[in-house]
Amino acid sequence: MLHDIAVGVDGSPAGLAAAHWAAREAARRGTGLRIVHAWHRHPRPAPDVPLDRTEHQWAEQVLREAAEAVRAAHPDLRITERLVCDAAVATLIATAAETDLLVLGSLGLGVVGGFVTGSVSQRVVARSPKPVVLVRAGRGEAGDHLPAVDGIAPEEIPETPFRPVVLGLDVGHPCDELLEFAFDAAHRRGTGLRVVHAFRVPNRPAFDPAETAAPAAVADPAPGPEALAAEESAVAAVLRPWREKYPTVRVTGSVREGRAAVALVHAAKDAGLLVVGRRASGHRLGAHTGPVAHAALHHVGCPVAVVPHD
Repeated sequence: MLHDIAVGVDGSPAGLAAAHWAAREAARRGTGLRIVHAWHRHPRPAPDVPLDRTEHQWAEQVLREAAEAVRAAHPDLRITERLVCDAAVATLIATAAETDLLVLGSLGLGVVGGFVTGSVSQRVVARSPKPVVLVRAGRGEAGDHLPAVDGIAPEEIPETPFRPVVLGLDVGHPCDELLEFAFDAAHRRGTGLRVVHAFRVPNRPAFDPAETAAPAAVADPAPGPEALAAEESAVAAVLRPWREKYPTVRVTGSVREGRAAVALVHAAKDAGLLVVGRRASGHRLGAHTGPVAHAALHHVGCPVAVVPHD
């Protein structure tokens, strides 16, 4: 396949951030990059189309400017452009099916403190047959690396270490696609992989989540040593063949009782990439991201890779 990575651009800062992230990922993988922009004819031009441009001319300009910006930053990268007159969601899902990875932009913080994920991105993530990475507006190369000393930018010191990759693992539904993606990402960056697994204590009494603590009359059960040991053993068993396949990847594990979404959001605060799974339903109308991936997309600042699996 000529191009293994594609990025969808729409003229927004988030789309441009996604394009640059995708270019860096393509360089790490030694592949080319396909930059895609979808536009759609309307009875009346969209409000963002300048008065001196047709919709088609404006779409051409959006694609051209994104490609020029990426080429200027990555002159050695093989880049192709694709302009499609069709619905954005359909175009991006079809593009994802032809590539190994699709990258999209995601808006910044919303008024309630969470990140805003556009309806197009949400629908593509929920239906894509291949992994999709969402990149926040304003995310640059510096965000991929640990802070450099003395205020020197990471791009000025190529050996500045990458931030770790974080993987959300459900030992009840482990899948090769998810594990392969996370280990490969850590391997290509020469960084560590943090594996986070959260489980719930059976028969935990319910209480109002607005309360600061459980009712005093009912003790809040903690996981016993046997339960915790069993979960840790299950995680170790799932990771064992992947540690052998990627012996240079430094793997650390975190097994805790609680909600998986909360554990992942906390673990990804200083991550360079968060990898989560999405159960593929196989039904177009029933496609959804799931609660863990949904929380990650709305509350994690680093790029988030959503990997579909059976």
